[in-house]
Amino acid sequence: MTAPTRSAAGAPARPRGAERQGRLSADDWAQAALELIAESGVQAVAVEPLARRLGVTKGSFYWHFPSRDALLQAALERWENVEQEALFGALEKMPDPRERLRALFQMVAHEYQSHVIYSALLKAQDHATVQPVIERVSKRRLDYLTASFRQAGLAREAAQHRARLTYTAYVGFLQLNLQLQQARMQQEEFEAYVEHLAQTLVPA
Repeated sequence: MTAPTRSAAGAPARPRGAERQGRLSADDWAQAALELIAESGVQAVAVEPLARRLGVTKGSFYWHFPSRDALLQAALERWENVEQEALFGALEKMPDPRERLRALFQMVAHEYQSHVIYSALLKAQDHATVQPVIERVSKRRLDYLTASFRQAGLAREAAQHRARLTYTAYVGFLQLNLQLQQARMQQEEFEAYVEHLAQTLVPA
């Protein structure tokens, strides 16, 4: 499967190392930090390499953030907000809960950069800044899945079980790729896998 030409937080990717015109915003720094997390993990986020990446001095960073952890917090909040607006916001326009679940499977399956960031966060989930983000994101996703399965006709307990199973399949797939260091599936194989998940998990 080929990666979409989008940045780590869903915004169009920007040229790396290009000289920025005018003063950078805090959001520029947060976006650059997300791109670095996607490439090299949470531990790679540092002021000096990000300044070089953005073509500015470190003074620009300290204009917006008191510390590296403050930047990391802002980057992860940006990732959360973009996901909530772009993914869940778009799905709410679909009245049929079964079609909404199928659309969710397709949208999540093809947000490759989001998978990379989430995998990086899983590897750093003991980090004091990362842990609450993982907890919030996981709870929001599970709540959304549970509500969707309820709307699709499942009883409360069955909807909760199906939501956990669905989310476990997602996290487990990412973890399996990390542990086995597997190459990404070919497009046709991956599409067949996503369709199998939808047929298995979405109520008939």
